[in-house]
Amino acid sequence: MSNKTLRTGLSLMCVALALAGCANYSGLVTDGTRLDAKSLKAAQTLNGLSVTPAAWPEKMWWKRLGDTQLNGLIDEALRDSPDMQIASARVHQATAAARAANAARMPTLNAEADVTRSRLSRSQDPTGSGGRYDTLRNIGMTFNYTFDLWGGQRDAWEAALGEARAAEVDGHAASLTLAADVAKAYSNLGHAYSVLDLSKDDLQRTRKMLDLSKQRLQAGIDSHYQYQQTESLEASSQEQVINAQKQVKSAHIALAVLLGKGPDRGFEIVRPKMLTPAAVAVPNTLPAELLGRRPDIVAARWRVEAASKNIAAAKTRFYPNLNLTAAAGTQSLLGDALFGSASRFMNIAPAISLPIFDGGRLRAGLDAEDANFDLAVAQYNKTLVAALGDVSDTLEQLDAMGEQVSTQQRAADIAQQSYASGLQRYESGIGSYLDVLSIEQQLLQAQRQLADLNAEQINLSIQLMQALGGGFELGNTAAAAPVQASLAE
Repeated sequence: MSNKTLRTGLSLMCVALALAGCANYSGLVTDGTRLDAKSLKAAQTLNGLSVTPAAWPEKMWWKRLGDTQLNGLIDEALRDSPDMQIASARVHQATAAARAANAARMPTLNAEADVTRSRLSRSQDPTGSGGRYDTLRNIGMTFNYTFDLWGGQRDAWEAALGEARAAEVDGHAASLTLAADVAKAYSNLGHAYSVLDLSKDDLQRTRKMLDLSKQRLQAGIDSHYQYQQTESLEASSQEQVINAQKQVKSAHIALAVLLGKGPDRGFEIVRPKMLTPAAVAVPNTLPAELLGRRPDIVAARWRVEAASKNIAAAKTRFYPNLNLTAAAGTQSLLGDALFGSASRFMNIAPAISLPIFDGGRLRAGLDAEDANFDLAVAQYNKTLVAALGDVSDTLEQLDAMGEQVSTQQRAADIAQQSYASGLQRYESGIGSYLDVLSIEQQLLQAQRQLADLNAEQINLSIQLMQALGGGFELGNTAAAAPVQASLAE
């Protein structure tokens, strides 16, 4: 066997061993599987509710509540709230990251110019004398480009773009949450005023009872013990008024915080008028269209897509990489022609690289991206299940709420009539003090329960608008077309 044949065989063996030892990602797979919305059964839960294609809320759904002051407050919150500023900053961050990932795909071209003044030592001086001064002038340009042979750089850019689009949709989710929070806080303020009214009415009733009890005590009809009970009741009613006033002030301040303003802004808000809860109805495309109506679901789906692209980018790091570097310019000592032919230089350096042994770094990185994908899928599935449950639960509660309000209204009316009758008998000196006291407490309880139910009905209506996506549509965001295509898979 000749030496040439031996060298060729050894070379081929080395190449084979190198390739056999190359880093690879065999055995690394993802486990996450996205849920299909059609597999989540809700027909039985939603059975009996009215179905209409117009049930999806409009973009400014809060206008259906019928209060112009509320409309202005929500506009103010969406403009000034720190929550929206935070969401906007996160969108900015994600967008900048996407631009950086796209820029990483492009070639680089750098120019430089410098002058170096040096005093040479004896060891540095070719003449061996030392102490000589030199001035080196340099002008050059450097080009560098890494070829995206396997599309990894594009995958990384698309992953960053997906995160940016998810952040953009998160901004829509933040505005929806903020609008709902302001509407609920506004409703709570109205409810606090209603409770204050009821407390004041109760205080008036107890004071009237105290006057009657005093008259009956002086007439010898009631005992001093009964009069003291009425005094205690009147003091308790005063405490309830004070507590209700405190709740009104707290509700004003809570609204001011949501608006991103100081507490004094809350006290500029006049008393809300009674809000009108929206009618209960089920969109006839629920739950299929919920995928594109809820911003949190859309954002979660974008993050799944981004995680998938990150996996694709990580896999390309196992493949050979081709890089091209080139440089050109002039370099001369002082006294030589800077742009003369003898001063010009250039070089070009193509390079190919292949990972052979890295201690498992690439596999660990890909495995981490697989885990991130599984996590994104799990979070998407959780968001989808929670969204459908949120809508169904809110619809169920709202459907029953109307009957509850009607029943409680009858109870409050009956209690009012009973109190009026009992008080009249008590004034006439033939009624029982304990009967009037008992009926008065029943009336107060019935009225407060009615006020609570009315407030809960309004809050559930607001919650339903939020659960149905609050007027969010894919057409309102830059993420629309890719997400629509993805959801249609």
